[in-house]
Amino acid sequence: DAIRPDLIFFSLYQEQFTHETLRYLKSKYQTINWFGDDQWRFDEFTSQYANDFTWCVTTDMFSIEKYHAIGQKHVIYSQWAAIDAHASDVSRENHGYQYDVSFVGGYHPYRQWFVKQLEQSGVHVDVFGHGWERGTLSSSEMNRVFMESKINLNISNSSSLNVSYVCSSFRACVNTLRGVKTASQIKARNFEIPFFGGFQLTDYVPTLEKYFQIGKEVSCYTSPSEAVRLVQYYLSHDQEREEIRALGQKRAISEHGYSHRFEEIFKVIA
Repeated sequence: DAIRPDLIFFSLYQEQFTHETLRYLKSKYQTINWFGDDQWRFDEFTSQYANDFTWCVTTDMFSIEKYHAIGQKHVIYSQWAAIDAHASDVSRENHGYQYDVSFVGGYHPYRQWFVKQLEQSGVHVDVFGHGWERGTLSSSEMNRVFMESKINLNISNSSSLNVSYVCSSFRACVNTLRGVKTASQIKARNFEIPFFGGFQLTDYVPTLEKYFQIGKEVSCYTSPSEAVRLVQYYLSHDQEREEIRALGQKRAISEHGYSHRFEEIFKVIA
């Protein structure tokens, strides 16, 4: 009450606040929450909290009608992005290539299986992240890996219904059946890699084409075998790979920083 904010911003992902508190704040001020996992959490989580806020941000275009159906008309479609504050890391000066193929992300059995498929096909992948042998990276270290990798592999979904994976072991089958994620989604990594000057080879995610021209600014695979073929192709076609990398970075810097996202959000609210 002393501050009287124009907007109170939340990124609620668990029961950090009671419904009573959220509704009280909404009755006095404009509030907004970033719902980043509506692809698989709308029914069990978002639907329980959406009407506690004045505004809602969703990263899932297909959930907008679901908000309307429960009475929340103030829903803004936005997306994850790269952190502009780290833009000083963007320069490629003094950054030669140290890795042919790299992956940065937390450990998951599916990701381990995916990397193994590539390794068995002769594609070595340098892996970083929580749960892997080489451990986590700081933000600046991660950005440097993006720049120093000829190909940045993005295995954005930690779980998959890939038949080969499901049938690869009893554990894989159990993990898939127990998995709570039922849909793929764009994540921040899709924007961070090109923003910091890396060539991105990512699994295709619905609506990715709204943000990058596939084949011109980013390259996509749909299976491990396809990823292998694309890795082999781009490692032997430097000029084409560099053209895609440069165009992807130009697009990301000009459109896909968080400053761009919040500028759009605040315009809608205003």
